[in-house]
Amino acid sequence: MADFVLRNVRVVELGRGRGWVGPVDVFVEQGTVREVGHGLDHPAGIEEYDAQGRWAIPGLWDAHVHLAQWTARSDRLDLAGTVSPTDALVRVRDWLGSHPGALVGRGHRTGMWAEQPTVAALDEIAPDAPVVLIAGDAHHAWLNTRALDALGLPAREGVVAENEWYEAYTRIETVVEPDLSPDAYRRTLDQAAALGVTGVVDLERGQTAADWEPRDPQIRVRVATYADGLDDVIAAGLRSGDPLPGSSELVTTGPLKIISDGSLNTRTAWCCEDYVDGSGAGAPNQTSTELTALLDRAHAHGLEVATHAIGDLALREALTAYDATGATGSIEHAQLVRRDALPVMARLGLRASVQPAHLLDDRDLTELCWPDRSERCFAFRWMVDAGVQLALGSDAPVSPLDPWLAIAAAVHRSADDRPPWHPEQALTVREALAASVDGQGSVHSGMRADLVLLDADPLAPADDTAEQSARLRAMPVALTIVDGEVVHSEW
Repeated sequence: MADFVLRNVRVVELGRGRGWVGPVDVFVEQGTVREVGHGLDHPAGIEEYDAQGRWAIPGLWDAHVHLAQWTARSDRLDLAGTVSPTDALVRVRDWLGSHPGALVGRGHRTGMWAEQPTVAALDEIAPDAPVVLIAGDAHHAWLNTRALDALGLPAREGVVAENEWYEAYTRIETVVEPDLSPDAYRRTLDQAAALGVTGVVDLERGQTAADWEPRDPQIRVRVATYADGLDDVIAAGLRSGDPLPGSSELVTTGPLKIISDGSLNTRTAWCCEDYVDGSGAGAPNQTSTELTALLDRAHAHGLEVATHAIGDLALREALTAYDATGATGSIEHAQLVRRDALPVMARLGLRASVQPAHLLDDRDLTELCWPDRSERCFAFRWMVDAGVQLALGSDAPVSPLDPWLAIAAAVHRSADDRPPWHPEQALTVREALAASVDGQGSVHSGMRADLVLLDADPLAPADDTAEQSARLRAMPVALTIVDGEVVHSEW
């Protein structure tokens, strides 16, 4: 690691900092920010760089990604924006016309479709080659008969959903083997670094330490496990935060991931009341006893737990399990909440790992299924007011691995010309940025040397949140530094 001084840096105040006025210097030594101040002296021979008044923030994090699926996206048919099974089938037919053979597609959302997909309809246009179409929220997949056979699934009329689908996806290479080579991962993480991302929490299923040995990521990665891999992690003596054996020092053991309920799009998010459209109240993916046992075992062996809970009943059950076991970690999504649950989250010290860009996709569907509770969806303001720590992410490939999109969505809460959706739940830019830097606050002495220099002030005044959103979406990243090393530069 090279030691250096960055001169003429403007520190973006996000908390925990000293509140510097005007440009300062930042001294980095052995991967750590040793000192921040005016006119710093430094040992002879240390390189100096003039930041020319650029704005400095700690490195950005995406607290919820599925790196393998995000990496594989370029080889998959994009079905985002399709409005019916017929619309999706047209895209599939066109793709197969120029790409004969097996197909994996992704991105359709059936939540607003008047008609639901069937195996027979897909068989009609693709009788011979396996076709797998993964929903945009990843909670179900639409397969033809050939694909069902290839994945060892029984015949059916409709989609494969929830736990059955998650387990089947681990065999997706029997349909089409995605490019998950070290070079492919490198391209994915290079793109993230260009956006100022210095770390991700990878919640991909089925990965092991051996999978990461040949990879050489230039940003930090916390690698999760699931229940079916928990025995191996415990046997290896790994705790959250430990280096992953055989991997780069930037790759560490992450949390145990539990998917406790479904999603709004598939009408499987587990709620206290029925959905207004008559589709029921969703359902849990395991019993309360099973959930509590998983949290208890993970906590006993030093693992944090990241529990997916989208519905308000799923959140209540998860909080009960955390309280009973003393487990630590996060609630993933927390999409629909009751306000009285949030002080409990704060008391238990649980992070709300939220994905603001999801509200852009789910806005209209929420008004169809949960119009009587939409004010409790993506309730970021309530969370902050209750003292819950926020960690923003993308859930890529459900939404793009782009922290500036997440920050903009948290601030403006609209993806089009419509007014912000429930603007009373919006965050300020400062709050959204602070929720995107892994709890580091402002650049300060003693922090790890994961730094980002911006060509514009992210906190610059604006006339309204629409203007703020547009600026954030176009935020120019000049330099990204991880562990004291430059991993991206436009400078």
